[in-house]
Amino acid sequence: MSDEPISDDPNPLIVLEKVSLSFSGRAVLSEVSFSVSRGEIVTLIGPNGAGKSTVMRIALGLQQPDKGQVHRAPGISIGYMPQKIIIEDILPLSTRDFLMLRPGATLAHVEAVMDLVRISHVGPSPVQRVSGGEMQRVLMARALLGEPDLIVLDEPVQGVDIAGQEELYKLIAKIRREKNCGVLMISHDLHMVMAGTDKVICLNRHICCSGAPENIQDHPEYHALLKGQPEGIALYTHNHDHTHDSQGNVVSDHKPDQGHKSGQTHGTGQGHKSGCDHD
Repeated sequence: MSDEPISDDPNPLIVLEKVSLSFSGRAVLSEVSFSVSRGEIVTLIGPNGAGKSTVMRIALGLQQPDKGQVHRAPGISIGYMPQKIIIEDILPLSTRDFLMLRPGATLAHVEAVMDLVRISHVGPSPVQRVSGGEMQRVLMARALLGEPDLIVLDEPVQGVDIAGQEELYKLIAKIRREKNCGVLMISHDLHMVMAGTDKVICLNRHICCSGAPENIQDHPEYHALLKGQPEGIALYTHNHDHTHDSQGNVVSDHKPDQGHKSGQTHGTGQGHKSGCDHD
């Protein structure tokens, strides 16, 4: 286990420190450590059974670890976007009405959030009739209604085609930029998601490797996770207005017109544990 600091940010939104959890004697997570800072997108990737959903539940405070600690910023507000939601057809519920059901929501705030995620046109439509991509935006809007400091996204592009996925990742980057919130994103995708994240954590019950996307692609553990993934979707880099340290942490901001060019090299990613057992 590395002795390097989990975050260089003195005030991260959330820190998981050597978190471990077992169910019925089976280790689900082993000494998982990472942080999410304001204005940062951190993405957990890994196979089924890797513990991604368990990490999400721990971050949300829905599950307590057996060992380790979770530190959340005082007064932090967390928004959550589930993979999907099933709404019975019998309910006469428009998209706007669905969003208004969130405690504390006001019509003005709902309209503003719908405009931000570009779903104003489906406001009067039955929420059960919107398309898959539109429904993901509806769930994103609901997560934003509480003005969260941190957004937790569980498979945000579930059931969306490639073009729609790219648009959703662009939307996530826009929300991070305009709201200056932290984003913890859970994903099975090992390719396109890399374009819009600042730090990638490869998880398989423990952290196999982590760091900036450009470095993770060279890790053997990342390549092990790629087994069985579809070919033809290439890794690409992203533009943003800050730099990272060797762990993928945001360390400084540039002026808006001085963001580094796509493909800029980041520092060396965090070393990985040997002997990862990939499913």
